[in-house]
Amino acid sequence: MDDATRRKLALFPIGIVQRLTDLSARQIRYYEQHGLIHPERTHGNQRLYSFNDVERLLEIKNLIDKGLNIAGIKAVIGQPLADGEYTPALQAAAQEVRAELSESDLHELLLQELAGRAGQRGSPASMIQGELSRFFPGSR
Repeated sequence: MDDATRRKLALFPIGIVQRLTDLSARQIRYYEQHGLIHPERTHGNQRLYSFNDVERLLEIKNLIDKGLNIAGIKAVIGQPLADGEYTPALQAAAQEVRAELSESDLHELLLQELAGRAGQRGSPASMIQGELSRFFPGSR
C-alpha cells in the first residue's frame, strides 16, 4: 500500500480528531456541512476521518485563526475533488486567490454570504448572523 492510499484510509472517529485538532465536534460537523471535508461513514452511520481530513481541518483552523470566514476559506483552499486530490489548475487558482485576497475582499465575501442567507431560518449563517452583524453595520 502506498503512502497516498494510506492517507485516504478512514481510521479516526470524531473523538480522536477532536483531540488531534483541538476543534469541537460541532465545528468539525460544521466544516463537513459546508463541504470542506468528506468523512466516510460506517454501516452504523459513524463518521470516520482520514489523515487527509485531519490535515484539512488543521488548515481550516489555521485560516480561521488568521481571520478568514467560511467563504474566504472556500476561496483559498478550494473544494476537493471526489478523491481528495487537487488538479494543477485548481492549485494555481488557489495560489492566486491567496495572493489577491485583501481584508476588504474578505469583508465583501462575508457580506455576500450573510445577504444570501438572510431570513432563512435554521441556516448556518442565520445562527451567527446576529453576532456578525454587529461588526458589519447594515447587514441585517
